[in-house]
Order: sequence, then C-alpha cells, then structure tokens
Amino acid sequence: MAPRPGNNIINYLLWPLAIIYGLITGIRNKLFDYSIIRSVEFDIPVISIGNITVGGTGKTPFVEFLVSFLKNEFKVAILSRGYKRKTNDFIFVKKHSSVAEVGDEPLQIKKKFPESIVVVDKQRIHGIRKLLTEYAGLDIILLDDAFQHRYVKPGLSILLIDYNRQISTDHYLPFGRLRDNPAEIKRAHIIVVTKCPDNMKTIDQRLILKDLKLFAYQKLFFTRINYDEIKPVFKTNSDNISNETFKKDKFDILIVTGIANSRPLRKYIRSLSPRIMELKFPDHHFFSKKDFNTIKKTFEKIENEKKIIITTEKDTMRLLEYQNSLQPEKKFWYYIPIKVVFFDNKDELFRNHIINYVTKNKRHNILSAEKN
Repeated sequence: MAPRPGNNIINYLLWPLAIIYGLITGIRNKLFDYSIIRSVEFDIPVISIGNITVGGTGKTPFVEFLVSFLKNEFKVAILSRGYKRKTNDFIFVKKHSSVAEVGDEPLQIKKKFPESIVVVDKQRIHGIRKLLTEYAGLDIILLDDAFQHRYVKPGLSILLIDYNRQISTDHYLPFGRLRDNPAEIKRAHIIVVTKCPDNMKTIDQRLILKDLKLFAYQKLFFTRINYDEIKPVFKTNSDNISNETFKKDKFDILIVTGIANSRPLRKYIRSLSPRIMELKFPDHHFFSKKDFNTIKKTFEKIENEKKIIITTEKDTMRLLEYQNSLQPEKKFWYYIPIKVVFFDNKDELFRNHIINYVTKNKRHNILSAEKN
C-alpha cells in the first residue's frame, strides 16, 4: 500500500526506504529458507520470544511470565542481546549490574528472579554454547527478542503481536513498524496477541484469527495487561500509596516514560486520576541531567500538593542509577508493575504446552533417544 496523498512529505521520502528494507529482508529470509545461510540447532529446549514489529509488544512481561512457572520445575537460562547496552561481550547479569553493562530488560528480569541465570551476548550462538559449557544441568534457554535472529533455530517459537498494531495493516520500517514480512508468521509455533482490551469479545478474537490465516500446527492465545499495586522506585520512600488512594484523594500525576508505547499505561493511569501530564522519552532512554531538569520544572508547575511521578518498571532500572542526583526528590517517584493475563482462563493450557515441550526435549531425553 503506497502512501496516501494526504500524508506529509516525510512519508513520501520514507516509502522508498521501506521498499528497499522489505526487499533486503525478503532476500535474507530466502537465504535461510534454502539453507544457503544455515541455522544452528541445539540439543536442549530453546524457546524464542519475539515480534515482527518494533518494540511495544510486551516481550519482557511475557518472558517473566514464562520464567515464573518454568523455574519451579526446570533450570532456566535467559539469553538476551541486551538492547542499547554499551558492551558487546558475553556477560552474566547480576543484581548489581549496571544498565549500561547489561541493558535494562535483562537487569529487570534478574532482579525479579535472582535465582535464574540471565546472560547477555550479542552473538546468540556463542551465548548458547557458553551457557551449555558453564551449566551441564541446564534444562531450557529462553531467547529474548529473537524472532528475526535466524542463525539459531529454536525448538519452539513464540511470536507476540500487539492488538493495537495488527501486522496485516502495517508497513516496513522506516515508513511503518514492521521488522519482517507478516508472512513470516508461519515460523511461529505459538502466536500471542498482547495488550488486548479488558472487554474484548469472542467475535473480536475470531476476526483476528481469520486475519492471521494461521496453519493447523499453530496455536493462538490472547492476553491483556494487569496493572499491580503502585510501588516506590526507591526503597527510601516511606509513603505507602495504593491505587485506590488516587481515586479518592485526587492526585496529580506526572507520567515519565522511556518506552516504545506508553499509551496503555497512560490509559490505565487516567482511570485512577484524570489529572495527568506526560513526558515521553525514546525507548530505553538513558536520562541526562538536562532531562531531570525538564522533569523537575514540569513537576514544580503542578500546583496540587498531592502529586507524584509514575514511571514504568523498565524505566526504573535506569532511574536507580541516578538516585544520587535525581530530581525531583526520590520520595515522589513510583512505578506500576504489570503482569500478563490470559483470556478465557487459557493460561493453564499455555503452561502445559510449554512444560510438555521442555519435558520431551530435555537434554537427557534426547541423548537417551539417540542411544536407543
């Protein structure tokens, strides 16, 4: 679909670049399809979690959901490239690692699941081999943001699609947000439509199913975001504010985000208080002194004495590193954790499917089958 006449001149400049991007992506996929470029398989369950669009599909909460139940039965490792980190090598993520060293998302997962193995490596094949060398008893590796990384062939591929950004009506970068051809959905074993509205109807699910044109071997799930109780960014905060407090005390809220899509968070916070302002920064943004001055000035303009700043859990990972020079004061900063909720109580069906895959493909099971 070409840009419409009503679109601005920038769209006309981006459209040819999108065509070139699509051609390059298509050629690359064909090279993998015909094994001209080879993918590597490993004798361990490898689950890829990724998307076709740029950012905002909820990969990190979904990885956390996987870890939350897999860690109870298996030894789990999470391998990420550590997007926007300032290093390239294989690094074990620790609770006290810096965002610049490992990235905000891997650090968030490690802080939430300290017993799990979290590593970053720009070279995924090297990262997996390193993990297998270091941990003989490893049961499963989760590859974060790896749908386009075809050098590794996962045993199970989970593709996330944002309900608000259907891939059938999107366009290639940089004109649109597509990182890959929507037809590549055929490589996914499980498709999860994320960030669905709370009141989503069965007919809406059927329309999406029809639009996706899935194959018989593919499974489709629908999820929504569940916002938890508000929490202070810094442990020094003594004020214990609940979500219900906003509804009765009429707080003014300044939303500060550095994520791809803040719209769902903004919509939820508006349900708590209609008195909101927002400062948006780029995804995975490293805040500067200038940024904090802007935040401080904006916050000070709010006349209501009952006022706070709300950010995301991912942004919190970066904010923690600025706590000695942070403005405004630490006591004003809060975040709202989010969780994945499945529609139609299909979370158990999803969990069983994942656990069955891991159980059948554990390393010792594969080796036993080969011996027999």
